[in-house]
Amino acid sequence: MRVLVVEDEEMLAGAIAEGLRDQGMAVDVVHDGAAALERLAVHAYDVVVLDRDLPSVHGDEVCRRTVAAGGESRILMLTVSTTVTERVEGLGLGADDYLVKPFAFAELVARIRALGRRSRPAAPPVLERAGIRLDPHLRQTFRDEKYIPLSRKEFAVLQELLRADGAPVSAKELLERAWDEHVNPFTTVVRVTMRSLRRKLGAPVIETVTGVGYRIP
Repeated sequence: MRVLVVEDEEMLAGAIAEGLRDQGMAVDVVHDGAAALERLAVHAYDVVVLDRDLPSVHGDEVCRRTVAAGGESRILMLTVSTTVTERVEGLGLGADDYLVKPFAFAELVARIRALGRRSRPAAPPVLERAGIRLDPHLRQTFRDEKYIPLSRKEFAVLQELLRADGAPVSAKELLERAWDEHVNPFTTVVRVTMRSLRRKLGAPVIETVTGVGYRIP
């Protein structure tokens, strides 16, 4: 899952981003509304965690323009306001969910995951193919009932391959979904991660489709 965190309090933004990365998400961070609109024009995000009171361009306007653009990003709006009126206004702008500061991090993660499931076609709670079983919520992977310890990126890449249900996934798509914007588009990290995954999973379970990408047949 790829997430954009838009929060002008830099320490809070950094803490949210680090916590979400620990949950296996690819996270980009900006601190004002103008920068958020720039990122949203370039990248496809599953979820946008959007502070309402932003400098440069207000969070309400970011939400309004994002919805008007017709993308599939789901918006979770953050605010210090506890009034029902303001929450209703935010949802009226097109936000998909609302969370009042301060919040429990576990609740933030749960809401992001719920919105992420709505941004893409529903997938089974446990992904299974070719003897592989991957549980996104427990973050566990098994091959022929044997537990396979994976790094965050290995897990994210394998999850995308399993979600594709046998269709090939290009290296570009894997970069967009499993890494953040700071990754070099000409990097070999996908190839390196694939090599490591193949070694851990054993047998030729991940197939290279020449000129197209990778798949689990």
